[in-house]
Order: sequence, then C-alpha cells, then structure tokens
Amino acid sequence: MQQELMWGLPVVLYLFLAGVGAGALTVSASIFLRGGDVARGLHVDTARYGAFLAPVPIMIGCGLLVFELGSFETGHWFKWLNLYKVINLSPMSIGTWLLSVTVVVSVVYAYTFLRDAPGLPNEMRYPLRRKLSWLAVPLGIATAVYTGILLGAMPSRPFWNSPIVALLFLVSALSTGIAGTLLIRALFHASNPDPETGKNFSRSGYLLTAADVLLIGFELMIIFLFIMYAHLTIGSVKEAVSVILFGGDLAPLFWLGVVVIGLLIPALVESIYIVPKLLYHRDFSVPRGVEVVVPAVILVGGFMLRYVVVVAGQITGPVGI
Repeated sequence: MQQELMWGLPVVLYLFLAGVGAGALTVSASIFLRGGDVARGLHVDTARYGAFLAPVPIMIGCGLLVFELGSFETGHWFKWLNLYKVINLSPMSIGTWLLSVTVVVSVVYAYTFLRDAPGLPNEMRYPLRRKLSWLAVPLGIATAVYTGILLGAMPSRPFWNSPIVALLFLVSALSTGIAGTLLIRALFHASNPDPETGKNFSRSGYLLTAADVLLIGFELMIIFLFIMYAHLTIGSVKEAVSVILFGGDLAPLFWLGVVVIGLLIPALVESIYIVPKLLYHRDFSVPRGVEVVVPAVILVGGFMLRYVVVVAGQITGPVGI
C-alpha cells in the first residue's frame, strides 16, 4: 500500500461511532414502542440503556469529524461552522443538519428516561418519550444510512461508489447498536428481586440477541452481494474489490477480522443461547461473561469493517479525475 491516506483514524472512528449511536437510538426507540409505550413497558429498562448510550458516540464522532475537517491555525478554529451557512442537497450539508437534529433528539429522548428528571414531570415525560420514539426511529436509520452515503457519493472511488455500501453500513449500525446496548446493560444492570422485572429483562435480551443474529445474517448476505456485484462488473470496480479478496492487501483483516471474528463467531455463540428458547421454549439465560464479550467482539468487528472500507477506497482510487 503505497498510496497516501487522506482520511485516517478520525474519519473511521466517526463512521463507526455515528453508526453505533444511530443504531442504539433506533433500537432503543423500537424496543420501547414494541414493549408498550407506557411508564413501565415490557422493555423500558433495556430501552433506557440504549437511550443513554445513543447520543454519546454520535457527539464524539461528530467531534472527531470536526477535528478532521477543521484547521487549527489562528483565525480558522471554527471553519467547520461554514457547513451551517448554506443549505443545499450536497451530502455534507444534508449530513450536517441531519446529525445536528439527531443529536438534539437523542439527548432529549435520553433525558426522558432519567428518574425524577428536573423540569419534566411524569405527566409530561411519558407522552414526550412516546413522540420522540416515533421520531427517533427514522432519524436513527437516516443517520446510519448517511454514513454510507457519505462514501458512496464519490464516483472517483470505485470501491465506495455503490449503493450497497450504504445498506451495509445501515445493517452494521443496527447490529453494533444492539451490541452496544447489550454491553451497557450487562455492565451496569443490577439484579432486581422482582420476578416479573427479571422476566421482562430476559425477554428483552432474547429479543435483541435474536434480532442481532438476523442482522448478522443480512450483513453477510450484503457482503456477498457487494463482492459479486463488483466481481461481475468490468474495469475499475472489479479491480478495486480485489483488495479484499484472497491475496489482496486487506484480505486477512477483512476475512479474519470482519467476517470470521466480527460476524460468524458472535452469531454462532448467540445462536447457542437463542435456539433452546426458540425451539424448546426454555428460559433464555446468558452468562455475564458472554453478555460482555460477545457484544464487545461485534463492536470491534464493526470498527474493522469501516476501517477496511475507508482504507480500501483510498488505496484503490481515484479514477477519472
């Protein structure tokens, strides 16, 4: 790899963190509405962890992007604010406003989950949380898709210039959002003596774990379609995808790090615990160590996916300029 990489770790982290936050926001709002949008719905405890997680990685990711785009010369520290001066249909302009709205909604949504939130009585909190949940789902999906569109909008980079990249980033964002939510709740959830609360917590874990297995399956299918689409074309696109095929510069990192460690192994481990519940209606129970390690591995795989995509797009282009 002799090409100079213009987009480095800050951009990779931004794409990863924005995806995790968007996925966590979508998952939290979805599972909250799925469990009944009431004060003590079926999945409200798990939705709370996702709500608290969501705004943090999005804001950190945006900060990293500002760091990458900004200039630290005197008089140019706030150059990134120029993005707010113009509203047009460019990916950067749309993304700036989309991320800003998503951050605001996610912060307010998380605030509704605070116990005894100052200035927000219960009679206002629950209707507001319900309305924000319906808004958070499309915003989270749009933000996750945008992280892929940001790359796909560059026709001079054949590895990125595919609508499949946006779809791949969307599914990966939802999967890592689930993983982040499961990891946070495994680390911070305290046992509750109330048996009904324990059952609801187990149901939430089963629902998210089963959904994650499905998402990983979709992600593997999308990766296959991405490779086949590129392989069946001619010219620069076919040449670009060779960097992740066997013998390519990024093949070990992609196949071992992303596919095997980040996708196949977590899906296999999760399936071991959901199949007895699915087929034999047994109680869903996962050891605390597995609850921590598997989501962490999925998050690492999600980061490695974006690293491979960002680097591959740069070392295989540009063309036509």
